[in-house]
Amino acid sequence: MNRHPVAIIGAGYWGPNLIRCLGQSSRMRVEWVCDLDEHRLKIAHGHAPLVRVTRDYHEILKDPRVSLVAIATPVSTHFRMARDTLLAGKHVWITKPLCRSVREATQLVRLARRRGLKLFVDHTFLFTGAVQRMRGLIQRHELGEILYFDSVRVNLGLFQHDVNVFWDLAPHDLSIMDFLLDKRPVKVAAVGACHFHRKIENIGYLSVLFDDDTLAHFHLNWLAPTKIRRILIGGTRRMLIFDDMSADEKIKVYDKGVAMEKLSRPRLYKTLVQYRIGDALIPTIEQTGEALATEVEHIADCLDGTSAPLSDGEMGLRIVRILEAADRSLRKDGVLVRI
Repeated sequence: MNRHPVAIIGAGYWGPNLIRCLGQSSRMRVEWVCDLDEHRLKIAHGHAPLVRVTRDYHEILKDPRVSLVAIATPVSTHFRMARDTLLAGKHVWITKPLCRSVREATQLVRLARRRGLKLFVDHTFLFTGAVQRMRGLIQRHELGEILYFDSVRVNLGLFQHDVNVFWDLAPHDLSIMDFLLDKRPVKVAAVGACHFHRKIENIGYLSVLFDDDTLAHFHLNWLAPTKIRRILIGGTRRMLIFDDMSADEKIKVYDKGVAMEKLSRPRLYKTLVQYRIGDALIPTIEQTGEALATEVEHIADCLDGTSAPLSDGEMGLRIVRILEAADRSLRKDGVLVRI
């Protein structure tokens, strides 16, 4: 079996996870690790003595053997590094969010298409058994028509220096929403507060309106005393709660809802609300291993031509559109803006 030669740019927060999972894959071969920090490079070289290290990512781009470059650097560097990599004829796997603006993201998507190259965005949650199971439930219409998507993603830290809490935390749940809902978001409203930096929001609330009556809401916070990762999805038939912090009950499906009945009599019009209270079901989730390792195998399938990317540049662009609209709404004191 041929192993795809890969290079990794960025050995900081997320980079070591990429180095580990790519290094453990029988279908990938890590050739290079790049970082500006010499100490990080020494650690990477200690774990993988045969891997070459560099502080200049252009050295990687000159290596004709490298076919895939994984980029795990600050968002402000994504566009330049991804563009240079695509121009060098190499596939790109980049951490979320794809870029800092719709203009940049659009350029990357078009460049990858023109060059016939793959552009992957690292939305790791899509490769978890829980999210895959939720997608199956929704596609089989077991929840009915989706009415709302409500997300809470809060914790204490990690503060970012170049993006606010929206760009840092929201892409996780926005990617899940994009993956689960076959609906088109059209408007966004966002409010936030900057307690420690006058231009970087550390707490925020994001509302996304769709082209029907569906509403999505995201609560994001770097200052919470506990870590919460929870999504509530309501449908006309059933409701669902996804709790990523739960070890063995990540998904609960509730057979609960309301039924509206309109009564029409001469000179009398009345709407009755009937509540349906049923059982709660805890679906069995297939344990397929670490999500990032599953994603690595999926990318190998895509490079082999046997699968289509689950999280590609187009998805990354859709999420950046929402985030950029959120920034516009923030500047206008939370008014609704079009995506």
